Amino acid sequence: MIKKKEPNQEDKKIWEQYVKNPSGIYDKDEDISNKTQRRERYKFDLHGFTLEEANNKVRQILEYCIKNKYKELVLITGKGLHSTNEADTYISKDLGKLKYSVPEFIKSNSDLNKLIISINDAEKKDGGEGAIIIKLKNL
Repeated sequence: MIKKKEPNQEDKKIWEQYVKNPSGIYDKDEDISNKTQRRERYKFDLHGFTLEEANNKVRQILEYCIKNKYKELVLITGKGLHSTNEADTYISKDLGKLKYSVPEFIKSNSDLNKLIISINDAEKKDGGEGAIIIKLKNL
């Protein structure tokens, strides 16, 4: 068995200084938490929201999704089957429905429009005619 040598005084001083201020150490835990990997999809249901409430909520959700690096946003808007817009002659039958008004709101708002790549109807498995999928830019 080989006996280890005791460190000299200079090595001890260097070690004590390093322990007090350990700079340059790679922290794998910090690296894992700071990964910039994008998340797949955020989903939100807008049933029960008025047009104004829905537009405000969509703005908040889009900003949240960009900040948290989501690739897509699925908004459940419903098909507008229970809409009472038909009774009011001053409201558009289509644009009074969230399905049509939310995409129009996003496209007409230049700040929000900069955040997205595309807005499409969802596939049947994602909600079909009652949902839209918004593909988000990687900012």
